[in-house]
Amino acid sequence: MTTSQVAEGAGNARWTFRLRVSSGARGGLLAEWRRCRWIWNECCAKSKQTHLWNKTRPEGAEKRTCGPAQLDKMLTGARRANAWLREGSSVPQQQLIRDFGKSRASAQKDIKERLPVRHRAGMPRFKKKREALPSLNYTRRGFRLKDGRLHLAGGITLSVVWSRDLLADPTSVRVYQDSLGHWYASFVVPATVEHLPETGRVIGIDWGVKETATTTSDAHDLPHAEHGRKAAARLSGYQRMMARRKPARGQAGSKGYRRAKRLTATLHKKVARQRQDTGRKWAKSVVRDHDAIAVEDFRPKFLARSTMARKAADAAISATKAALVEMGRKHGRAVHLVHPAYTTMDCARCGARTKHALPLSERTYACIACGAVSPRDKNSARVMLVRAGLNPAGADRGRPGGARPHLAA
Repeated sequence: MTTSQVAEGAGNARWTFRLRVSSGARGGLLAEWRRCRWIWNECCAKSKQTHLWNKTRPEGAEKRTCGPAQLDKMLTGARRANAWLREGSSVPQQQLIRDFGKSRASAQKDIKERLPVRHRAGMPRFKKKREALPSLNYTRRGFRLKDGRLHLAGGITLSVVWSRDLLADPTSVRVYQDSLGHWYASFVVPATVEHLPETGRVIGIDWGVKETATTTSDAHDLPHAEHGRKAAARLSGYQRMMARRKPARGQAGSKGYRRAKRLTATLHKKVARQRQDTGRKWAKSVVRDHDAIAVEDFRPKFLARSTMARKAADAAISATKAALVEMGRKHGRAVHLVHPAYTTMDCARCGARTKHALPLSERTYACIACGAVSPRDKNSARVMLVRAGLNPAGADRGRPGGARPHLAA
């Protein structure tokens, strides 16, 4: 397994804009979503039937498959027999089948590789009427931009709030609704690189919970913003309002329940945007001031099962790392993803490894081989530079912070 790999852009980027939706357009979008949701649920049922047949099929009977080809045939037959489906555009329905196929293939791949259940991608589930939010995908033949408006197949016209100009013609668009009822259009356009002046500096980044990001540069450390903790009191109040007004099973929620649910969703959205804003601003400063970045390829999913789950979720490590990688791609910086194994046990100066893993309570790293002493996370950040093959002399330091000079015996 390689210890470092350079994160490369996929060649495309998503540009998201708010939509102003009229009552007629909203009705058209919801009608399209009802058809797509029905097709998705039919695909789920077909997948379950195929799995049951393959599990209990008689000896000698042929094994069945449920790939995109079989689902396309199912869609063709359903549109031929059902006038309600034919009233809608075939583009979002076909794209839904593509999305279903990708989701199912990902789950089957994890099963085939015998990954633990907690690490597997789940099989596609039925989309419930009152829980699933609308999401429609259109390829180039299913939409067009004219006079600043978005025209979708099926005669649906939407007003786009253009906050910036598209640099190229989009190849596809996703129209979706969030938990607050707001509509958005997410365009896929070819990615462009906006080069920044070279600085001659490099930086190593280690993720954590107490400090979201510890770097080799003290000026670029990212403290834990605790946006979720600051909103916890208000959130618990709204959730108690929902609990008191929770409707019986099968009944629609009251006006008070819907109001409490909207307040809860609004607060969740605010916290998510705060985390996103903090991560993007920090990533911009890191990319602007450094030519190469060595960052720990940390997968914080396991923290959800630990006592640090709430604080780790509030740190939004995954979103911050994604913002850093995307910002590096946008500005042409080299972002090295370093495998996290043993990064807390290695010495950044001499490369010696401790015999035992350090407990989380021990925040100072002391090397028994060369005598270097430094904060644990700072040492890990410098290990990122070494593993990525970058010259530590290009970092903002003379020697490890707090480290004693190595004296010959």
